[in-house]
Amino acid sequence: MKKYISWFIAFLALVVADQLTKWWAVIALKGNDGITIIDGVFRLMYLENRGAAFGIMQNKRIILLITAILILIFLVYLFIKIPDLSKFKPLKVVLVVIAAGAVGNMIDRIVHGFVTDFFYFELINFPVFNVADCYVVVSAIAAMLLILFYYKEEDLETIKNGK
Repeated sequence: MKKYISWFIAFLALVVADQLTKWWAVIALKGNDGITIIDGVFRLMYLENRGAAFGIMQNKRIILLITAILILIFLVYLFIKIPDLSKFKPLKVVLVVIAAGAVGNMIDRIVHGFVTDFFYFELINFPVFNVADCYVVVSAIAAMLLILFYYKEEDLETIKNGK
């Protein structure tokens, strides 16, 4: 159990960072036009997202919460199954960051009934997102790159067999 404490502290730190940014967004951005960082390109603006990525599944809170819980269970299972070898540390980092993103948005859904978003790439009219979303997307891409280019087939077999 001791071997998981530092991982859990990192997870909590990431969740707290996400929640602090959302708290700041409510205080600084709610009720106004936001803050322009680069005119016509990037802006901070408050948005209450009652759906998932890109606003899909609007007002499907219970389904989104159940999905997040199932994903977390899978991530914890996978994390425990991965051997405690330095070679697998990058993959464990990725899993912790994805879990922190999932929990950060899950907290919003439970407490507020929506997820607080505030990053907006105006230039391409990209959907508004938050720090937890960044955790999930960047880590998912990192996981794919690790699996495709870093780990060999025998490494993946080692994970599969839990050795």
